[in-house]
Amino acid sequence: MKKTQSQVNDRLSTKDHLITIFLGGDVMTGRGIDQILPHPSDPFIPEAYLKDAREYVRLAEEANGSIPNPVSFSYIWGDALEEWEQVSPDVKLINLETSITLSNEYWWGKGINYRMNPENIGCLAAAKIDCCVLANNHVLDWGYSGLRETIATLKTAEIKTAGAGLNRQLAEAPAIMEVRGKGRAIAFSFGVTTSGIPTSWAAGTDKLGVNLLPDLSPRTVRYIQKQVDRVKRSGDVVVASIHWGGNWGYEILPQQIEFAHQLIDRAGVDLIHGHSSHHVKGMEIYRDRLIIYGCGDFIDDYEGISGYEYFRDDLGLMYFATLDSDTGKLVNLQMIPTQIKRLRVQRASTVDLLWLRERLNREGKRFGTSVEWDGHKTLTLEKLDQIPSSRDMSTI
Repeated sequence: MKKTQSQVNDRLSTKDHLITIFLGGDVMTGRGIDQILPHPSDPFIPEAYLKDAREYVRLAEEANGSIPNPVSFSYIWGDALEEWEQVSPDVKLINLETSITLSNEYWWGKGINYRMNPENIGCLAAAKIDCCVLANNHVLDWGYSGLRETIATLKTAEIKTAGAGLNRQLAEAPAIMEVRGKGRAIAFSFGVTTSGIPTSWAAGTDKLGVNLLPDLSPRTVRYIQKQVDRVKRSGDVVVASIHWGGNWGYEILPQQIEFAHQLIDRAGVDLIHGHSSHHVKGMEIYRDRLIIYGCGDFIDDYEGISGYEYFRDDLGLMYFATLDSDTGKLVNLQMIPTQIKRLRVQRASTVDLLWLRERLNREGKRFGTSVEWDGHKTLTLEKLDQIPSSRDMSTI
């Protein structure tokens, strides 16, 4: 049911148990992004398309104009810095799809290999990122030594991680973030093979790797439930960050929907942070919990690359989800539309904002959600009075 603005304001006025989490989609600070930062890696990349990462900078410049080189660590975040300052979220969480390493041991045959020089970790520090989820299909692009260095570099920078580790126990461990006076935000990170994660990347008893789910079955839900039960306590909100599905297309499989619902119903998860698609997908409010099925990209170096213009992968969203830590319920989701231009994040134009609103409303129909515009720069997710039944949804 759509809330009146006064109801929202009343709810937000009691802030001692409200936790606001910034949720970022795929963050790819390797390749072209790495090349404009102060300490670029060796530009060699083992791709069929290009062999030099600097070529992605050239393509971006041909599309939208010259880019300073080098740029400051804060440059790539652009207008996002001001939005973070204004909203002041309690936690900033992103899906980091880049190996942070000097390793030259690239994963042979992978096709796309993202790498950022560890000396460029300042770009994540400039954004004051609290947590990077790592269970994705790029964190091992430069081998096991690259993953080991990635984890060590983030730890030195005091950025929490989840989803990858020196063994399965560490890969499965959540990131726990204390929010002073409000509670805790707990982030679990899961990968699914449908996103392109090789099965060989799964962490083992004594093997470095990622937290790769075997399937989306009830058995897997029960396993996750046990993990959540071990750490969740009163005043905690639990985020399940899941890398699943392909890069392109709006389809959301029935098993994804059912898995998300079961994580909420049975495993004690309060928010689903889904990613892998290079463009935004539909969202759902299920039992007063937020499910983002695909966040889209937040920062990448795809400018000037043609082939998927229909999906507008240059457009993204800054998701600010406010949850009640007493109940885990969603209080509000506000979104700032963005565009990647000249290898940095900027606010989307009104025309592009309206395009995003139309696309989100189209994709939200199956879930009974709509997106409202405040007439300025912000979109808000609303739940409609009439929503499809779960049986209807499974056939869409």
